Amino acid sequence: MKKSYEIDMCEGPIFSKVLIFTVPLILSSILQLLFNAADVIVVGRYDGQQSLAAVGSTSSLTNLLISFFMGLSVGANVLVARYIGARNDREVSDTVHTAIAISLAGGVLIGLIGILFAYPLLNLMDTPADVIDKSALYMRVYFVGMPVILLYNFGSAILRAIGDTRRPLYYLAIAGVLNVCMNLLFVIVFHMGVAGVALATVLSQCLSAYLVIRCLQKSEGSYKLYLSRIHINFGKLLKIAHIGLPAGLQGSLFSISNVLIQSSVNSFGSIAMAGNTASSNAEGFIYVSMNAVHHTSTVFVSQNLGGMKWKRIDRVVVECFLLAAGIGIFLGCLATFFGESILGLYSEDAKVISFGILRLTIIALTYFLCGTMDVMVGAMRGLGYAVLPMIVSLTGACLFRVIWIFTVFRADHSLQTLYYSYPISWGLTTLVHVICFVIVRKRLRAKLSM
Repeated sequence: MKKSYEIDMCEGPIFSKVLIFTVPLILSSILQLLFNAADVIVVGRYDGQQSLAAVGSTSSLTNLLISFFMGLSVGANVLVARYIGARNDREVSDTVHTAIAISLAGGVLIGLIGILFAYPLLNLMDTPADVIDKSALYMRVYFVGMPVILLYNFGSAILRAIGDTRRPLYYLAIAGVLNVCMNLLFVIVFHMGVAGVALATVLSQCLSAYLVIRCLQKSEGSYKLYLSRIHINFGKLLKIAHIGLPAGLQGSLFSISNVLIQSSVNSFGSIAMAGNTASSNAEGFIYVSMNAVHHTSTVFVSQNLGGMKWKRIDRVVVECFLLAAGIGIFLGCLATFFGESILGLYSEDAKVISFGILRLTIIALTYFLCGTMDVMVGAMRGLGYAVLPMIVSLTGACLFRVIWIFTVFRADHSLQTLYYSYPISWGLTTLVHVICFVIVRKRLRAKLSM
C-alpha cells in the first residue's frame, strides 16, 4: 500500500497524477524563487538601484558555479525513480546515501570557490565599478551557505523521485516566511544592505535543508536516510554521473552564454542592468512554473521505464509538453499585460521600468518555447539519455546565442537584438529535441525487448 505522500506513476490515470505531482512542485519552485525576489525587491526599494543591480548581476555567475552539482542531483533523481519503478529497495537506499554525500562534498567545494574567486570572476564579467564591491560581498555571504543549499536540493530530488512534492513545498513555505522577515529586519532595521539579504537567504536555506533531511530520516520506505550510512558508493556515483554530468555540463555551459549576455547588458550601464534584473526576476516565475513540468516528465518517464510501460511513457511526454506550453502562454501573456505594475515592485525609477518592459515584452510572450524544450530534455533524461539532449541544447541554444552575440548583436548593438536570441534559439532547439526523442524511444524499446 502506497503511503499518502507517494505516487504510483506506473498505474492508473496519468494527467491527474501529473497535476498532483506538478502543482506542489510549481509552488515550491515559486517559493524558492521568492528567496531571490525578496532580496531584489527589498534592496531595490530600501537600498537603491546600485544594490539592485549588484544582486541581479550575480545570478548568472552563481548559476554557472553550482550548475555542475545541480546536474548531479538530476542524476540522483532519475536513478532513484528508476529503482522505485523496478521495486529494487537495496539500490534505492545505496543511491540515496551516495546522493547526500555528494551534496555535502560539493557544497563545501563550490562554497570555497565562490568565496575566494567572487571578485576576479565579477571583474571578468565587466561588472561596473559602482556595483562590483556590493556584488562581491553578496556572493561571498551567499556562498557560505552553499552546503545547505545543495543539501536541500539533493534531498528534495530524492523525495520527487518517489512522487512526493508536497513536503518540500511545506518546508519551503516555512523557510520563505523566515526569509522575508529576516530580509526586512537586516536591511531596514540593521541597514546591512546586500549582505543582509544574502544572510537572510542562507539562514532560511539552513532551515529548509534541516527539514528535508529530517523528513528522509523519519521515512519508513527504502529511501530512509541513516546518517551513519552516508558515504559515496562509487558504482552509484558513476551511474549518477552518467546522467548528471551531461546535465550539469549543459547547465554550466548555458550559464556561460547567460554570463556573456549579462556582460553585454552590463555594457549599457547600471540602469539597464537594474531593469534587466527586475524583468528577468519576474520572468523567473514563468520559467520555474514550466520547469516543474520538466521535472515531472523526467520522474514519470524514469519510473515507467523501470516498469517497462512504453505506452504510458508516450502519454506522459505528450501531456507534459502541452501542459508546459499552456502554462507558458498563460503566464507570459499575464506578465506582459501587467508588466509595469510588476516591475514597479522592484523599482520606482521610470528608466529602470522602461528597460525592464523592453526585455519582458520579448521574452515573456515567447517563454513557452523554453518550457516545451525543457520537457523534451527531461523526457530523454528519464530514458537514461543525457549526452544527446546536452549536445542538442548546447548547439541549438547555448552556441547559437554565443554566435548571435558576436555577429548579429555586434552588427546591431541594441538590447532588442540581444533579447531576440532567446526565442529563436528555443524554437529551433525544441524542434530538434522532438525528433531526437522519437528516434531514441524507438531504439531503446527495441534494445530492451531483445
